[in-house]
Amino acid sequence: MKQVAASWALVRASHPLPAVAVSAVAAGLAIGADRAPASAAVAVAAVFAGQLSVGWLNDLIDAPRDARVGRTDKPLAADEIRPASVRLAFLVSAFAAVSLTLFSAPLAAAAHIAALASAWAYDLGLKATAFSVVPFAVSFGLLPAFLSNGAPFPPPWLIAAAATLGSAAHFVNALPDLADDAATGVRGLPHRLGPLISRFATAALVLTASVLLVFGPHGPPSPLGLATVPAAVGILVVGFLLDNRPRSRAAFRAVMLVALIDVALLLHTGISVALSVGVDRARSSGGH
Repeated sequence: MKQVAASWALVRASHPLPAVAVSAVAAGLAIGADRAPASAAVAVAAVFAGQLSVGWLNDLIDAPRDARVGRTDKPLAADEIRPASVRLAFLVSAFAAVSLTLFSAPLAAAAHIAALASAWAYDLGLKATAFSVVPFAVSFGLLPAFLSNGAPFPPPWLIAAAATLGSAAHFVNALPDLADDAATGVRGLPHRLGPLISRFATAALVLTASVLLVFGPHGPPSPLGLATVPAAVGILVVGFLLDNRPRSRAAFRAVMLVALIDVALLLHTGISVALSVGVDRARSSGGH
């Protein structure tokens, strides 16, 4: 029974929900990037292993601070698992992430290794600086470059949209913990801006991602895409108007809803770009 409890604590310490969410997005992008099924599966496994390593390293570094503020939801802070077990899990997952990444094309592999290094740097100290958003922008922005496997390299607007969504994820993730973080000396960009400005920054970021995903691709935007931008604006306006009540999470939920719409757009747009490239290749081959 103790072994089951320890295993479950280890899973929780990995931040499983973000790991699965990012891996699911990676799977959609890999499939849309016209990778062979086996190659796509290896790439997604690399992303998943990398996400696990980032989660475990985060909890290892934060364990003393989490204990000071009574974070009973954190297995290490609550003494549900030994640090040595989490440390080993981090090392194994990090090694697996890098090893699996090397099965991709050199440029794509370099992009993912840089993304991993950026995410680990956040855990190791950048989270407490004014540059805390940079690792999120870099790591998420490089994800399409890795999953495209270098053929073709993603267009700048797609990288910018992914980076913008990653930046929004940082603010969304930090907002609920601003008080606890401040009490333990963590002062990232959201802490320095304060909760109100951080909410508006998050809304601006997810809205920017929507605009990039709708108007970035060549050709006229699709009717669905055109409907997305005003819908996103409406959701954000309603969320912020309802957020003036005590302990309201309306703005947070509105941002999360628009972020989910953006992720769906990102997957749809990534697949559309890959399909158009495939058509162009077929036409080119037919011409020869």
